[in-house]
Amino acid sequence: MSDQHLTVVDHPLVQHKLTIMRDKDTPTAVFRQLLREISQLLAYEVTRNLAMTTKQVETPMEVMDAPTLDGKKLALISILRAGNGLLDGVLELIPSARVGFVGLYRDEETLQPVQYYFKVPEGLDDRLVIAVDPMLATGNSSVAAIDLLKDAGATNIIFLCLLASPEGVARMKEAHPDVPIVTASLDAGLNELGYIMPGLGDAGDRMFGTK
Repeated sequence: MSDQHLTVVDHPLVQHKLTIMRDKDTPTAVFRQLLREISQLLAYEVTRNLAMTTKQVETPMEVMDAPTLDGKKLALISILRAGNGLLDGVLELIPSARVGFVGLYRDEETLQPVQYYFKVPEGLDDRLVIAVDPMLATGNSSVAAIDLLKDAGATNIIFLCLLASPEGVARMKEAHPDVPIVTASLDAGLNELGYIMPGLGDAGDRMFGTK
């Protein structure tokens, strides 16, 4: 499923792995490995329209003009802490990418984001910036992270997440209509605590085994 603002990657391997991750009995090590694998599959979709050029190479048979990536290396921005699970997998696919981090946590009473860290590469205005965070729930933290990236100069941003809620997608579209969202699933909605339903629980806790 895809529209101008939201792309849901319905590839069978993505959906199969996501189902295993949703299971509350899936162990931490398996959850972490599956998140890495899914992030690589999602990265194929995110990078589908990267700019290309050609370079001359000599194969064992002849000289040819072969396709290669054009422009500055893209920037991967992890929204801490759970974003690191997606970051690791995408970095394996694009090891030359520049990496940055946005530290935000959600106040459990107000559901509003609180910033505690920000470090990103230079030249964001000339790079494709992919912001990664497994959960797009209320959208408040995601909007705040994109605000910070735009303040740092980013103009070409894609938001990559594992799960999204309709509320989070609407919040992002309202605040940043120019930032497309790529996800593995658009879930039913949020509960009274702001968690995605049916979801998979707290991605950070499940990935790091902290609860």
